[in-house]
Amino acid sequence: MSILKKQGRTRAQESSSAIERMYITMRHLFNRGFYKPMGVSGETLREALLILRPEIYGTIAEEKVELDGLLYVIDRLPEGIEECRFINLTSDEGYKNSHFEPIVPAKRRRNCYRIDEEQMNIEITRGRSEIYDILTHITFLFIESHKIMKRVLINDEGAVIRDWEKLEKAVLDNDDLDQKGWEIAMTHTANILGRTFAEVSSIAPEFNTRTNNKRFLQIIYWLGKLAIAEVLKENKRTVTFSPVLRERLGHHIHGEVWANDIKATLKQHGLIHRPLHIISANMHSVMNTLYAPLALKSELRKKSKLDIYEMLSNSGNGALRNKVQKVALQNGMIYLPDESGTNINVQIFDMCKLPVAENDFCKKEMKDEEHPVIIVMDYAFGEQAYETMEELLKPYQDGEEKIYLDVDSISIMGKAGILEGGKGDLMIPSAHLFEGTADNYPFDNELSKEDFEDNGLLVFEGAMVSVLGTSLQNRDILKFFHDSTWSVIGLEMEGAHYQKAIQAAAKLRKSIKETVKVRYAYYASDNPLETGSTLASGGLGTTGVKPTYLITEKILDQLFK
Repeated sequence: MSILKKQGRTRAQESSSAIERMYITMRHLFNRGFYKPMGVSGETLREALLILRPEIYGTIAEEKVELDGLLYVIDRLPEGIEECRFINLTSDEGYKNSHFEPIVPAKRRRNCYRIDEEQMNIEITRGRSEIYDILTHITFLFIESHKIMKRVLINDEGAVIRDWEKLEKAVLDNDDLDQKGWEIAMTHTANILGRTFAEVSSIAPEFNTRTNNKRFLQIIYWLGKLAIAEVLKENKRTVTFSPVLRERLGHHIHGEVWANDIKATLKQHGLIHRPLHIISANMHSVMNTLYAPLALKSELRKKSKLDIYEMLSNSGNGALRNKVQKVALQNGMIYLPDESGTNINVQIFDMCKLPVAENDFCKKEMKDEEHPVIIVMDYAFGEQAYETMEELLKPYQDGEEKIYLDVDSISIMGKAGILEGGKGDLMIPSAHLFEGTADNYPFDNELSKEDFEDNGLLVFEGAMVSVLGTSLQNRDILKFFHDSTWSVIGLEMEGAHYQKAIQAAAKLRKSIKETVKVRYAYYASDNPLETGSTLASGGLGTTGVKPTYLITEKILDQLFK
């Protein structure tokens, strides 16, 4: 038993060391200004990722190509990146005013621009976490591309296997594939990838778009083609960091503009001196919880609230969603689409404009100036949480006047990985630990396990770890955090950064009152300790609706007490 424990501890230590090396290397490469992911300069990054073997990247260390991990990564990188030799990470440098059409990845809010056949520019406006996210995804992508190359290249003269020739013909042919052609192409592709026909046929449609049933084939072809060019012609793929990005990073340029827009709007509408409650959440749950009873009276007579929330979560019910939004905008909601580059939209709710008779939360009579104002900010990304919260909590400088915000509470609701339980279950943290450091942030959470019991969901209370990136989830490290005296219940990316900003504002800088209430609650998007339950296994679907609205209602209940 002691030998097994020692082996487990050693693997956790190796993985922890690999993460540390990755972050040191990524910072070094950023300072250097460029590197070649599959060259000597990218070797440390590749080796560390292969030692770490993150759960999300599945079989990265094996010869066969990892398909679920590839889908996860492709959804978070711009369409066409597999064709590009040059990937340039830039700041917001004015491309939105050019002829270049922005390319927004399916699962990440970031603007990307295809400059020419060989170059893709990716705008970085969300800090270091975004850079780490992209670099680890690119490293995975290129490791997989070299697996393809090794399986198709026969010799140093460039001879390739027959399957590759057939794949190339299918990809370069301008005609769409019929069912027979598609199955023939899948057969050759399965052989190239070291996967079964069934595996490849089942996942390929998830890569395709409505107008392109060859997307999966194109990705495999171009990844392999560029890897072959690297080996035969020394045409190395290169990642560069623009001088402006290197100069601006860490200066809170986007966060400051974002926060000032919010404060200017509060001042413009006469709300800046009112009691403020900040909620980090999505852009629908607070709005729907407050205004669906007012907007959907007839629907609620026939269906339960949960049924209505599930209908509203379905993108196909646009008319129903628009109905709630229209009523919200007529009864106290102000919507601020982001124009700062943070990609964080904001809703402001003036609660004195919501009819008391239609409000399930605030029933007591108040003067207008006593009614709370709720600021809902969309999810931040990693370290961006510190930048945005720090800037938001600063006093508003309006000419010569400095206005301190009357922030009563800050609530953080989001998705997180759970280490015990399954998708949809709840985590109520009592502290945030910052992975890779000795930093820890205990706090008094206004929400408790008892608030959520008897709702058909498992509820866990304890410390949570703020990881450096979801793409670096490693079973051994997480198992150590869970099984050791840290007793960690889950992992997410923003909690420690939010709490660092809140504590600094309340206890050191005195820009908000020291008695500010904090609430943290998360629902499980995945369990990285369970095979087949990682983020790469797919989204929550309607499983996330119940915990989302349960947390939202508990937060609003406490705001109006």
